[in-house]
Amino acid sequence: MSSTSNASGSAGNQRNSDPENPLLLPSRKGFSARDEIARVFFRGGSSFDAWLTACTAQVAQVLLTLPYSFAQMGMVPGILFQLVYGLLGCWSCYMTTSLYADYVRILDRQNSRRDDHIIQWYEVLGGLLGKGWKMAGLASNCILLLCTATIQLIACGSTVWYINDSFEKRTWTYIFGAGCFLTVFVPTARNYRLWAFVGIFMTTYTAWFMTISAVIHGKVSVQSSSSSLPSSVIDLQVENVEHSGAKSSVQYFTGGTNILYAFGGHAVTLEIMDAMHKPRSFKIVYLCAVLYIFTLTIPSAASVYWRFGDAMLHNPNALAVFPRTRFRDAAVVLMLAHQFIEFGVLALPIFVMWEKLLGVHHSKKHYIVKSLSRIPIVLVIWFIAIMIPFFGPINSVVGALLASVAVYILPCVAFMYARQAPESRKGALEQPPCWLLRSWVPMYCINLGSVLWVAIVGVGFGGWASVSNLMEKISSFGFFARCYQCNSTRH
Repeated sequence: MSSTSNASGSAGNQRNSDPENPLLLPSRKGFSARDEIARVFFRGGSSFDAWLTACTAQVAQVLLTLPYSFAQMGMVPGILFQLVYGLLGCWSCYMTTSLYADYVRILDRQNSRRDDHIIQWYEVLGGLLGKGWKMAGLASNCILLLCTATIQLIACGSTVWYINDSFEKRTWTYIFGAGCFLTVFVPTARNYRLWAFVGIFMTTYTAWFMTISAVIHGKVSVQSSSSSLPSSVIDLQVENVEHSGAKSSVQYFTGGTNILYAFGGHAVTLEIMDAMHKPRSFKIVYLCAVLYIFTLTIPSAASVYWRFGDAMLHNPNALAVFPRTRFRDAAVVLMLAHQFIEFGVLALPIFVMWEKLLGVHHSKKHYIVKSLSRIPIVLVIWFIAIMIPFFGPINSVVGALLASVAVYILPCVAFMYARQAPESRKGALEQPPCWLLRSWVPMYCINLGSVLWVAIVGVGFGGWASVSNLMEKISSFGFFARCYQCNSTRH
């Protein structure tokens, strides 16, 4: 994914710090101790910072649901779908980066770019393609991010229950929802430097705990939904594990859309990219992030499914099948902290959209006003998480109906539309890379293939399967379920 530069080629490739925002790097000479601490831990704009944030935003609770998807699909399809959607997500990121660079160049030529303004995807679409595209980007990204942040909160209530079941999952969701109000005080993606570093460490530990524990444990206690015996006396021997794979089309495509949802950046690409000092390098940063994520998701999902087999069909949260040990409890606590951090990263773009709607986004002297204006967003997410607490099935629905369009289809279609004129292709900052022979034809072919695959397999079959599965859960448990699947697995 290479790029060419011309006289204006620096457009979209350099960001300045905001001297008036106290949480960004100040412009005056010399630093106080407070400034130095803030610079090291909370003011990140490098490629490494972007890599940390991309990894943190990409994988957290979804790591716990991938063994469930493997049980729905089978081992080989599960691995192949991860590879396919990971690479499609990288390609979509490349398309987004290309359009972002052109948009920033327009702003620079018009001298209308502001350092205190966070550029978002819908603004790029509106600036390059018109109002209709802007509204499509705004609606798809806003709804996707709202649902994804909701899933993080649902995951918090679901995960903590496995180390303390004295409260129901809904009660835990109340508690963690209250804690999520703290995220309104984080201004931009740059200020997640320390938290992103901690977050990726936490998920790495959890992934390798799952992998190693699945390999070395000889048996696990689970509760059969059809048995009246307590879970402590029902043992699943390794020798008797069954790996049936997909038992129905609904299962197969539901699992596939959950994997689709796991990749693609969750629609926070622009916010992370715009926080970088050199945004155009994000396409390489994201590729490196996905390659690292593969080392977490593939071994953990494959090993857990190999060890526990079809038992995962009844456990969307993989931590449910592991015996309670101090190592598992550590994984639960670390994953909870990461989910909390990821909630903030995913909610940030919604906060910014809301600030722009209210007209307070550029307020430099009223930081508290901006922070307080974000509170209604957290309230809405909190309410939805309590109403639809179906951890696992809801991931697939969001993947099929929202992530597929916002993350995979829209960037590819927008790129093809923006590059339809020869003049646009000639003047684009991002020219076709050398591995595509510097030709636009293979780029269009890859875009078209990506759109068709995601539209048919993801939106079409995946949408049908995931919605059918979710409706079954709603019929069984109802809205505002007090403790979803609490009786299917206990420790």
